[in-house]
Amino acid sequence: MAVNANRPERWKADIVQSVDFYNDWFLRFAPQTYRDNRAQSTVAVEEAFALTANLANIGADVLRLHPSLLPILRMATAPPLARDRLIGLAGVSASLVRSLEIEKRIPPRMTGERVNDELGQIVRILARLLDIDIFPWLKTETDPSTDERYRAATVVADRLCGAISDPIIRNAQEQRQLAALQQWLENRGYCRHSGGISGLTELQPGTFAFRLNVPVRQSGREQTVNLPIDAVVQPKDAGVGQMPLLIEAKSAGDFTNTNKRRKEEATKIAQLRHTYGQETRFVLFLCGYFDSGYLGYEAAEGIDWVWEHRIDDLAAFGV
Repeated sequence: MAVNANRPERWKADIVQSVDFYNDWFLRFAPQTYRDNRAQSTVAVEEAFALTANLANIGADVLRLHPSLLPILRMATAPPLARDRLIGLAGVSASLVRSLEIEKRIPPRMTGERVNDELGQIVRILARLLDIDIFPWLKTETDPSTDERYRAATVVADRLCGAISDPIIRNAQEQRQLAALQQWLENRGYCRHSGGISGLTELQPGTFAFRLNVPVRQSGREQTVNLPIDAVVQPKDAGVGQMPLLIEAKSAGDFTNTNKRRKEEATKIAQLRHTYGQETRFVLFLCGYFDSGYLGYEAAEGIDWVWEHRIDDLAAFGV
């Protein structure tokens, strides 16, 4: 039975309350979250200074030994370089740069000679574009003072955080949403499951789990793939072999991105129903900017939702 998807007369008021709820959280917590990440990034930048003789020695060998320096060095240039812009300017393979930044390693299949050539091209671009206004000691060829080094580190750290500010805020919001779910469930006597499970129906009644990889079959393919689910709750009165309630936590700080992402949930529910049957229960836990267009699309796909500002609606799903 639908709880919110079949109540369009309530959508407008819920959207307003949800936007207010998100904005209140953002104003109270996002600035501190950003500052905390900037402080961590400042430490990382200062470590990069130590490894590169305060940026006077950006060599291929340093980058080979410390691949995690690359995002920092991209933010130390004028202008700061996006990853793809560096790839284009240096004329190097995207797999090398992405491996350095994401996997923190040299691609294992890339030959040593090619690695040396491409690392050399990368560091030449970086050295040429270093922001001398931030690092004045490079112009005078002197050692920076403690204050100069710290000031420069904070500027680079701010650029780093600015480049990934949306993911920083999104991750903090997701953690907060899951914490709200956990508190609500524990207040009703549920216990968080510890350890792994081989199947969804193995979750004991009255328990829940977060960030569970659920195997699903894709249409037209025999092999299964893992589908990450934010929260899985097995009702207290669940019978043997009963499927739990699957919950996807969603938050958004503007209306634009939600409409771009709305097909993701439709794809998920299609894969889940294809694997576990049409009675699979999959609901969204929403906070933020979700307009009537988004809600109507999800309702048409047979997806219901719970607003965080009205979290007690979860009880209507039998938990």
